[in-house]
Amino acid sequence: MQNETARSLFYKQFRDNNTIAPSYYDRYVVKRGLRNADGTGVIAGLTNICNVHGYVINEGEKAPIEGQLIYRGYNINDLVENARRENRFAYEEVVYLLLMGDLPTKTELDAFRHMIADNRPLPEDFFEDMISKAPSKNIMNKMERSILALYSYDANPEERSPEFEMATAISIISKLPNIMVSAYQVKRRSFDGESMFMHPLIPKQTTAEMILSALRPDRKFTDEEAKLLDLLMILHAEHGGGNNSTFACRVLTSSGTDPYSAYAAAVGALKGTRHGGANIKVSAMHKFIEENVDNWEDEEKVGDILRRIVRKEVFDKSGLIYGMGHAVYTLSDPRAKILKANARSLAEGTEFEKEFRLLETIEKLTPEIIREEKGSDKTMCANVDMYSGLVYKMLGIPDDLFTPMFAVSRMAGWCAHRFEELVTGKRIIRPAYKAVMKEREYIPLDER
Repeated sequence: MQNETARSLFYKQFRDNNTIAPSYYDRYVVKRGLRNADGTGVIAGLTNICNVHGYVINEGEKAPIEGQLIYRGYNINDLVENARRENRFAYEEVVYLLLMGDLPTKTELDAFRHMIADNRPLPEDFFEDMISKAPSKNIMNKMERSILALYSYDANPEERSPEFEMATAISIISKLPNIMVSAYQVKRRSFDGESMFMHPLIPKQTTAEMILSALRPDRKFTDEEAKLLDLLMILHAEHGGGNNSTFACRVLTSSGTDPYSAYAAAVGALKGTRHGGANIKVSAMHKFIEENVDNWEDEEKVGDILRRIVRKEVFDKSGLIYGMGHAVYTLSDPRAKILKANARSLAEGTEFEKEFRLLETIEKLTPEIIREEKGSDKTMCANVDMYSGLVYKMLGIPDDLFTPMFAVSRMAGWCAHRFEELVTGKRIIRPAYKAVMKEREYIPLDER
C-alpha cells in the first residue's frame, strides 16, 4: 500500500512539475516545435541538399501549391521517371548524388556500387556479439545500438577528416540493410517462434535486391518487385534539413561528436510515432478500419468510423488520421502521388485491390471530416505513409520492417546533412528556453 501511495505521488509530481501553462507560450512568443503560427517552420539553417516545397507565402499569407521534392537541384519526378524509362535501379545513384552533390557518370556509379558491396559485410563476430546475443523486439532499437557499436570496431573513430567522414558514411549506408535483416531474423527466432534464415551476401546485388534476397527463405523475387523497393528507397532517401531526425543528426554533429553517435540519434528520432514510426500507426489504423467496417465500399460507413477516430472515441484515441496531412506539403505530397500510382498498378487484379480502394476512400473523405469535426480550414493531403505500408505489404515486407526500411533509405540523407553541418555550420546548435519558474527558498529536510 505504501508503495502504491508513493507511486501515485510520483506520477502526480511528474505531471504537475512538468506542465507549463499554454498562455506562457503566447506571452513570450515561443514558437512550439519551432513552428510559426501559420504552421510554417522557423528557419534554422541553410542547405544545398534538398528542397521540400509545399506552399508559398503570398502577401503575408500561406498559399497551398502542389508539392515538390528536389534532391540537389533535381526534381524527384525526373529522377524516378528516368530510372523507370531506362528500366534500371537508381537508389545507389541517388545516394551518390546526395553524398557527392552531382549525378555520377557510368564509371563513377559502377565504382560506387562496388564500394557499397565491399562494405556490406559486418565486422568479424559483430553478428554474434551485437545482434544475436541481445535480441530486440524492436528492430529500430537494435539498429540504433548497432550503429553505436560500430564505433568500437573503428580503429580511429574520433578522426574528423573528409576522407574518414566519407568512408564512415559509405560503410554505415552499406552495412545498415544487413544489420536490419539480421536483427529481424534474430527477432523472428527469439520472440516469434519462427525459423531464422541467414543467407550469404551476393556482392553483385543492388541494395533493394540484397534486402529481398536476405528476407525471403527461397531468396526468390522478381525484377519488378526489386525495382519497386528501389523506388520506395529513393522516395525515403532525403527530405530536407528541418525534419526531426535530420535536425537531430545536425544538432549532434554541431556539438562535435562522432558520426556514429550522430547517425544513431537520427535513427532514434525516426523511431518516434510522430515521425517515421507513423507508418506503423498508419498500418495499424488501416487494419482497425478493415476489421470494424463490414463494407469497405460504403463511404458512409467508412466516414462514420473516421469521425469516431477524429473524436478520439476509438483506435488509439489520439484524434489523428494517420497518413493524412504534412508539416510542409499542402495540396499534394509528391512521394505519395508516385507511390499511389505504383500501388494502384500493382494491386489491380489482386487480393490487394480492395484494400487499395479503401485507402483511396480514406484519402478522399478525411479532409472534409477534419473540417467538419475540428473546424479546420487547413489544406490536407495524403502523405507518403498512406500508401507505403500497402506497397511494403505487397512486397512481403513485414510490419516490423516498415520504419527500419525508412531508416535504411534515409541514412544517405542524414550523412549528406552531417557533411554540410561539419563544413558550413561551425557553431553548436543551441536555441534558447525561457525559464518561467519562480525562485524558492530552500526548506530543510526535517521541515518539509
